[in-house]
Amino acid sequence: MCGRYVSTRSPEDLVRHFRVTEWRPEEALEPSWNVAPTDQVWAVLERTPREDRDEASARRELRVLRWGLVPSWAKDLRIGARLINARVETVHEKPAFRRAFVKRRCLLPADGFYEWQKAGPEDTGRTRKQPYFIHPEDGRVMALAGLYEYWRDPEVARDDDPSAWVTTCTVLTTEATDAAGRVHPRMPLALTPDHYDAWLDPRHQDPGGLRELLSPPAGGHLDARPVSTAVNDVRNNGPDLLEATTP
Repeated sequence: MCGRYVSTRSPEDLVRHFRVTEWRPEEALEPSWNVAPTDQVWAVLERTPREDRDEASARRELRVLRWGLVPSWAKDLRIGARLINARVETVHEKPAFRRAFVKRRCLLPADGFYEWQKAGPEDTGRTRKQPYFIHPEDGRVMALAGLYEYWRDPEVARDDDPSAWVTTCTVLTTEATDAAGRVHPRMPLALTPDHYDAWLDPRHQDPGGLRELLSPPAGGHLDARPVSTAVNDVRNNGPDLLEATTP
């Protein structure tokens, strides 16, 4: 699974890298070295405005979403904390994800992600887990494959109230490869630049063709290093979390 990741790129850098055409400068997020479920996160997506039915005019946007997908039929937001990940093997058939898989896909920019590995018993007799930071060797931004969904808050009376709608997202995961596979059996699936356009295109709605884009990356491109257990606490956030430590 993917339960924490790092996202420190500026929106200006993300706009350039992903060739975004629409971004609201008033939407701002601070760099985060400890992104956790239910946090606000950057997402790249393509959508056609309601007032424009011409799908050829889909705009590539940089948006702020809430991590933890809330299906449109959910009664409240709490389910999102349990839907932070979607498995690529079953995403096209799970009720919570299958509609978004066909219609609402996104990319979630990341510097890297954290996974934990069992490291032997503590003095208390409990199993100790060592966190690792896993990231591209060349330092490039990772484009995590994701889905997004709109949820209407029934407690808000008016549709035109900005608080009436919440947009949430989830990260797709796959079998771990390369350095990540030595730490944990699952990992977030990062798409290569040549797949960005096809993944984001809202006109692309063939489940089979979409699944073909979700092949695990080739090995030899990720590095993993042990880091401080300070990352275990979501209240800790800073570049020091990425410093290598002795497991």
